[in-house]
Amino acid sequence: MELLRKWLGHPEDIYHLLRFKMGGYRAVMPRVDPDSLGLGLRTCYRYLNQTSRSFAAVIQALDGELRHAVCIFYLVLRALDTIEDDMTISLDVKVPMLLEFHSYLYKPEWKYMESKEKHRQVLEDFPTISMEFRNLAKVYQDVISDICHKMGVGMAEFLEKKVDSQHEWDQYCHYVAGLVGIGLSRLFSASELEDPIVGQDTELANSMGLFLQKTNIIRDYLEDQLEGREFWPREVWSRYTKKLSDLAKPENIDMAVQCLNELITNALRHVPDVLTYLSRLKNQSVFNFCAIPQVMAIATLAACYNNKQVFSGVVKIRKGQAVTLMMDATNLQAVKAIMYQYVEEIYQKIPSTDPSSNKTQQIIASIRAMSLPGGPMASRHHYSPIYLSCAMLLAALSWQYLSTISKAAEEYVQAGEN
Repeated sequence: MELLRKWLGHPEDIYHLLRFKMGGYRAVMPRVDPDSLGLGLRTCYRYLNQTSRSFAAVIQALDGELRHAVCIFYLVLRALDTIEDDMTISLDVKVPMLLEFHSYLYKPEWKYMESKEKHRQVLEDFPTISMEFRNLAKVYQDVISDICHKMGVGMAEFLEKKVDSQHEWDQYCHYVAGLVGIGLSRLFSASELEDPIVGQDTELANSMGLFLQKTNIIRDYLEDQLEGREFWPREVWSRYTKKLSDLAKPENIDMAVQCLNELITNALRHVPDVLTYLSRLKNQSVFNFCAIPQVMAIATLAACYNNKQVFSGVVKIRKGQAVTLMMDATNLQAVKAIMYQYVEEIYQKIPSTDPSSNKTQQIIASIRAMSLPGGPMASRHHYSPIYLSCAMLLAALSWQYLSTISKAAEEYVQAGEN
């Protein structure tokens, strides 16, 4: 009955879960027909679905040839990332591989059979991926190869280097996520679905990646600690504790939350760039592709802000909440309304004694100024009260059935998990 109580408190979640399950997901995430693809591309899309169902869903919703270019881009970077993550590969082998990986795209026979990572199939069958890469138009090949080269260099740099300053935090996030945003933006422009400025403005594209990556790093504190990884910048956490791992100790929870709030404030600085970037997009499939992860990120930061649970478990947004965001984030005004909603939620939770409170209030003020929609805030929720009443009745009568729907939606929604 706890699940029922949660849903009754959020009737819009019920409405969107029903709408999503009854076919609404096709509006934002239509599927690719595998019968329309050659054997190599079918294999690549299979690997895409195996390595990330959430990314697979939004990639397959892209229009035209851009869909295949982004699919291959993702798999190439997944292969590169698999090498970086594989702790069984010695540094004297790993570093040259990272630096030279972009050249393997043009070597039809290159593959790596010694990885122990769970996604090793993208390395073991890299010839199929590289073949489809070479089948792309040269304008796409040039973007993917260039980003792969720059990312490999950055990954090699941070293999034995810890993230100390906030500048280095931005630098690390640039290498692993900002470059992805830049590469995607260049692909959008190369496809001619978007104007050249989208690919040329690397600062805004970088911010798109940094906002997502910082959100993941902030949320994943405990998971990274358990696996021996540290991505929170020393410059910040050293003001609150002597060791990053000590933030998880109950006696340090007040200082831990203050550190958390400072990092969330840092991440929020990217939101104005995100809104400016989205305002330039013209193609609906590209807009959905870009906007959905960003609204998931702001919702995740709102859930994490001033939340002690970040240091004892995993903070996730509700499945129904994720579906609601996905169904709503299809135009700029709706995205602005969503951003406004969640920064207001953060604002209401700012402790007066928090050392970062003034900075948090300042960045929220700048986001508010950009997020105030031209129309009424209620424009996000375009369903009528009768739908909400029906949804609540359905929840009361068949909450167990809706639980099954929520589970089924996981195939399309991995919000806050990837």
